[in-house]
Amino acid sequence: MAETGASPLPPKRPAHSPLARAEHFVWLTARVLEQRRFAYHFLGGDADAVETALAAYRNQDEGYGHALEPDLRGPVSQPLHTGHALRVLDSIGRCGGQRVERVCRYLTDVSTQDGALPAIHPSQRGYPVAPFVPVVDDPPSELLATGPVVGLLHRNEVWHAWLFRATDFCWQAVESLEKSHPYEIEAAVAFLDSAPDRSRAEAAADRLGRLVREHRLAALDPERSEEFPVAPGYAPGEHHFAHDYAKTPDSLARAWFTDEEMTRSLDFLADAQEEDGGWPIRWRQWAPGTALEARPIVTIEALRTLRAYGRPVG
Repeated sequence: MAETGASPLPPKRPAHSPLARAEHFVWLTARVLEQRRFAYHFLGGDADAVETALAAYRNQDEGYGHALEPDLRGPVSQPLHTGHALRVLDSIGRCGGQRVERVCRYLTDVSTQDGALPAIHPSQRGYPVAPFVPVVDDPPSELLATGPVVGLLHRNEVWHAWLFRATDFCWQAVESLEKSHPYEIEAAVAFLDSAPDRSRAEAAADRLGRLVREHRLAALDPERSEEFPVAPGYAPGEHHFAHDYAKTPDSLARAWFTDEEMTRSLDFLADAQEEDGGWPIRWRQWAPGTALEARPIVTIEALRTLRAYGRPVG
């Protein structure tokens, strides 16, 4: 049974628990990678099975492609795919060693002149891509792509020449943010949560927390979310909540929200599970297949967030 990625004797759980309903949804709809990730996180599955499934998305340039991030289609490696792969490896304790050193060589090859990552490399041109993702010939460095990758590498004590300039870019980008949007703030948090200079990270996070509240970038009362603005270019109703920024209780972003605000956010997340057992995606849907592939990813992360905060999932 080991090759299935699931435990031979999965623990018993109530038939209608959030976890049981999500498990049915995952086996019904998910790609092999998400099936094995679900088995690893919730059913005692094997990390090797996750890594084997992830390897199918790796290219010869040591980047990742093949629609690992569902909104970018086609075979070519992209920074966003590769960041997704690193998050998967981190979640199973495999974000290190020669595997990640090779990934860093890919990151070096696709970096911009200032040593950071573009969100979309021009090689995406000609393949299907979400209409809200621009493909340009000379893309700028983006905190959105660079921050989470740099944070993960620091957290796993990966040291590579690429990290030095990329880290400098992240500090400059984070500390100069004045007007932003939720996904960029989340990328900043991913960097700050693992940046080596903890006092500097705490100061930067404190400033960002004030920015989030002043610009109302978090819907602090989900039942009245229509009173909070949606960032330009986002889908109608694409609000972000406290749990989107503070995905775990030890995140620096947790200090941005009161206990009451965090409780409301987690209640909202728990209640968002749909009849089929999966959680919804809130960004703009542009193709049926991409939405189907994304929902199991969102479902796994919702369960992981709820469990991190001690919420019962089944």
